[in-house]
Amino acid sequence: MASSSSKTAAPTASSPPSSATASPASSFRQRPWVRWGAPLLLVVGLAVLPLVMTESANDTLARIGVFAVAVLGLNVVMGYTGQVSLGQIFFLGLGAYVTAYGVQSGWNIVLVFALTCLIPAVAGLLVALAAARLGGLAIAMVTIALPIVGVPLAKRLSDFTGGSQGLSARFVEAPEGSGLYDDQWQLYLVLVIGGIVFLLTYFLVRGKYGRAFAIVKGNENVASSMGISPYRYKVLAFTIASLIGGVSGFLYMVVVQYTSPETMSFGHSIELLVAMVIGGAGSIVGSILGGVFYVVVPDVTNAIDPSLTALLQGALLLAVLFVLPGGLVSLPRAVMRGLRRSSGGRGSAAPPTTPSSTTGSGTAAEHIQTERHGHA
Repeated sequence: MASSSSKTAAPTASSPPSSATASPASSFRQRPWVRWGAPLLLVVGLAVLPLVMTESANDTLARIGVFAVAVLGLNVVMGYTGQVSLGQIFFLGLGAYVTAYGVQSGWNIVLVFALTCLIPAVAGLLVALAAARLGGLAIAMVTIALPIVGVPLAKRLSDFTGGSQGLSARFVEAPEGSGLYDDQWQLYLVLVIGGIVFLLTYFLVRGKYGRAFAIVKGNENVASSMGISPYRYKVLAFTIASLIGGVSGFLYMVVVQYTSPETMSFGHSIELLVAMVIGGAGSIVGSILGGVFYVVVPDVTNAIDPSLTALLQGALLLAVLFVLPGGLVSLPRAVMRGLRRSSGGRGSAAPPTTPSSTTGSGTAAEHIQTERHGHA
């Protein structure tokens, strides 16, 4: 009897309980036509979108793309590596000034774009070499100084920056014969350049460098014991974030076509930080949601009451921090978790608890039953 019962119980014990429920969704996502079809559908949709939307909508989407790239750079240094940076807006402003000066000087636009990437990256590298050895509030103070120093510096270097008046540069008219309006051409430039930046950053954080960033963020002592230099990867992350900030400055001039010292003010740096937290730290999609927040929410609050803009943004930040600590990107997971809990609560009632099913009584009963078998 004992052998027959063990034979009947063996298949039940060996069958995996969760594979049956997890396999349909995972197998669907792993199908080749799903893995390749979804990105292709997204690309086709983005290619058609500028052609069917109004001029104001194209302008809004372009500005969202600009600041989504800026939030992405901040996410690299804060969300993925765990450093505190409050000066990301400085690199956006620096890239915008380099672009405006190069265009007004008649430089080739490819050279302007290369310098827009290189100069902020070098500036970020120099700052990181000095600040990455610091930690906590010390590195925060160093990055705070960037926009605070950058604004008066831009005003004083009037030969290069135009002083308080700023610089304007119009260089992205739609090519003749393309049949596109200027707003459509600008949005296409933002989608292409921004999409490449997002794609490269995705591969970066999903590869070995992203794993090293995560280890450094988790525990620097553990990273050092594994042969990963926290200082090296902090410098690398800060440099990459500065480069991405320069690219966002180039795109800023593509869309806005004007920059001034106000562009790199400290208030805008705090708004970028808030956008990253609300969108979702350490998330590619969260960076896009952060760009949406940075552009759309001020427009909505200004339409309601311009004097309540800061108050409404602060209230929204507190609400997201309390309800969704992971940012808006965690909303689908929170909704699914709530649905599972509610469906579990409405499910069949649990079987009645018997004295033998409790922890203490179950152990005692098994012990007594073992002793009886031993005496037998």
